[in-house]
Amino acid sequence: MAWSPHTSPAQAAPSGWDCHVHVFDAAAPVRPGHYQPAHHPLAEIERTAAAMAVGHLVLVQPSVYGSDNRVLLQALWASGGRHRGVAVVDADISDAALDQLHAAGVRGIRFNRVSPAGHQGDAAAEVRALAPKLRARGWHVQWYVAATELQHLPALQRETGLTFVLDHLASVHAALAPASPLWGALQALADAGAWVKLSGWYRQGGQAPYASLHAQVQRLAALFGAHTVWGSDWPHTSVDPHAVPDYAATLAPVADALGAQAANDILRQHAARLYDFQLTEETLP
Repeated sequence: MAWSPHTSPAQAAPSGWDCHVHVFDAAAPVRPGHYQPAHHPLAEIERTAAAMAVGHLVLVQPSVYGSDNRVLLQALWASGGRHRGVAVVDADISDAALDQLHAAGVRGIRFNRVSPAGHQGDAAAEVRALAPKLRARGWHVQWYVAATELQHLPALQRETGLTFVLDHLASVHAALAPASPLWGALQALADAGAWVKLSGWYRQGGQAPYASLHAQVQRLAALFGAHTVWGSDWPHTSVDPHAVPDYAATLAPVADALGAQAANDILRQHAARLYDFQLTEETLP
C-alpha cells in the first residue's frame, strides 16, 4: 500500500518539509541552450504540498536562471518566513548581496555540474573563495554532480570546513555496484557531516515505483542517518509534461525503502537543523 502522511495520527505531518522544489516565472530571462520553463509560481507548489501536509519548502535556484536569484527572492519574501532557499552566486558576490539573500531565507549555495546550463567553472576554487563568507553565515554548499566527481568532495569539505549537501541521491544510480569506490567517498562525506537529499528518483535510472533504487536508498540512509532529507524535485523539469509524477509518489519510495516511521522522521524532523529554522510546537514531533 502506498504510504501517506495521513495514514494515522502517529504518522501525520502537519508541517513537513519538501527540501527540493523550484519556482518559475515565465517572464523571467533564462540561459539559452537548456529548457524554457513554464510558469510555476510559489502558490502552485504551496497548494500541492499542503495537500500532503507539507508546510515548509526549500526553493532551489534553477540552473536556467544562473546567478540571477530575483525569482527565488520574490518567492521567499512572499512566503513570510515559512520557507528556505538555496541560491546560485558568483564568487565575487558582495557581503551586502549575501546579507540580502540571508534575510530572505537563503541558507546555502548550489553548484549544478550536471545541467547543460549549470556551472562550468572551477567550482572548488569558487568554494574556497566563498568559504569564509559562507561559514560566517552558517550556510552550506549543495552539489549536483556526476557520481564520478564525488571522490573530489571529501577533501574540499575538510579544507573549507563547510557543510556539504548532496543532491538527488548523491547521484547514486540504480546500477552502482555495492563495491564501488564511490561508496567510500560517500562514507567520508557522511563522517564529516554532509547531508543527502532523497530526491530525483528518475534522474538516477529508476522507474516508478523505483524498487531498483531501494537498496541504494537504504545504504544512503544508513550512512547519513539524521542528515537525510527528502525533496520532490517539483515541477520535474527533466520529465515529459505528460508523465509528471503525482506529488505523493515522490515520497512513497522513501517509505517503501525505509519504512513509514523513517519516512515520517525524514519528512518532519531533520530539515529544520539544516535550514536554520526555529522549531515551534507545530513543528516538533
